Amino acid sequence: LYYQHRVDPNTPIEETVGAMADLVKEGKVKFIGLSEAATNTIRRAHAVHPISALQTEYSILTRDPEGEILNTCRELGIGFVAYSPLGRGFLAGIFKRKEDIPQNDYRRKSPRFMDENFEHNLKIVQALEKVAKDKKCSLSQLALAWLLAQGEDITPIAGTKHIKYLSENLGALNIKLSNEDLERINNIVPKGAAKGERYPEAAMRAVNR
Repeated sequence: LYYQHRVDPNTPIEETVGAMADLVKEGKVKFIGLSEAATNTIRRAHAVHPISALQTEYSILTRDPEGEILNTCRELGIGFVAYSPLGRGFLAGIFKRKEDIPQNDYRRKSPRFMDENFEHNLKIVQALEKVAKDKKCSLSQLALAWLLAQGEDITPIAGTKHIKYLSENLGALNIKLSNEDLERINNIVPKGAAKGERYPEAAMRAVNR
């Protein structure tokens, strides 16, 4: 699977995907994917060569793809790969206070982790932790189980450097959320409830293009 990880604003998507399609014809690449592409871009790209996957941030805290993006992927038969399913650590429960973020960590410059946004989002996380406790699972397992409950066409990317966290994440496969569970989660964090953009302003200009 060969991704264009950000849409090049200076090159027509037809030209980019055309070049990627040549690699498929040459046998060097099997599938083509896009990342953080807008609906119109997805359609234009898919008209040149079938797009197999769209990789875009999606989690309980980041629900931007719901609606047009997911509907377009489903209409065209494009798999959806959800990156940052644990909200860059927020949904792993590793940040209890802002001081828990290392001084040289990129998240200190992320609007979602800054000042009053951090405190607002932490309250959401704390409410979700109560749901996880009731389900007898970890917060990260709850977050991944929620994503899996959004559709069989959604594949979360839960990256980790530690085997113990990998095992914990895989445990999400055993967590089944009822309609009541999903409604409870949605009441805690409806779409748009999290405060602060997921990237600084300059980086946000490169998404949904």
